[in-house]
Amino acid sequence: METSINNSSDNVRLRFAWRAGYLLAALGIYIADQVSKAWAVRTLRFGDERVLIPGFFKFVYTENPGIAFGQLQDGGSFNRWFFVVLAVAAAIGVFYYFLRTPRNEDRVLGACALMLAGIVGNLTDRARLGYVVDFIVLHAGEYHWPTFNIADASITIGALLLASDIIFSHRSKTQDVPGAVSDR
Repeated sequence: METSINNSSDNVRLRFAWRAGYLLAALGIYIADQVSKAWAVRTLRFGDERVLIPGFFKFVYTENPGIAFGQLQDGGSFNRWFFVVLAVAAAIGVFYYFLRTPRNEDRVLGACALMLAGIVGNLTDRARLGYVVDFIVLHAGEYHWPTFNIADASITIGALLLASDIIFSHRSKTQDVPGAVSDR
C-alpha cells in the first residue's frame, strides 16, 4: 500500500515538473516578446526601419488595435476591452487544456505552452496600450506577409503543432486499430 502511495506521489511530482518546465519555456518566450516589442518602440517608433535581408526581411514599427492581420481595427475602446476579454478566455481555455493533457503528449504540451506565451504577450500589449506592437515584416517581391511579432509567431507555431497532432494522431489511431477504416 505504501509503495503505491509513493509511486502516485512520484508521478504527481513528475507531471508537475514537466508542466513547470513547459511553463518556464512559455515565460521565456513571453519575456522575449515583451523585450523585443520594447526594443521596437524605442528604436523603430518614429519611422526608422531596419532592413536585415533586402527584399525579404525587415523591422518596421506598427500598432495593431485589431485582431490577426489587422482586421477589425475600427471598434475603438469597445474592441480593446472585447479583445482583452477574448484573450483572457483563450488563455484560460489553453491553460485548462494544457493541464488536462497527459504527460506523454509532448507535442500538445509544447503547442499549448507556445500558444499561451503568445496569447499573454499580446494580451499584455492590448491591456496596457490598447493595441499590439508589431514590427517583423516578411515579403517576397510583391507578396507581403502581414506585420507580426514574436507572440504572433508563437501562437501560429503552437496552433500548427496542435493541428498537426490532431490530424496525425487521428490517422495513427485508425491505423493501429485492427479492422479500422482509414480516411485517406
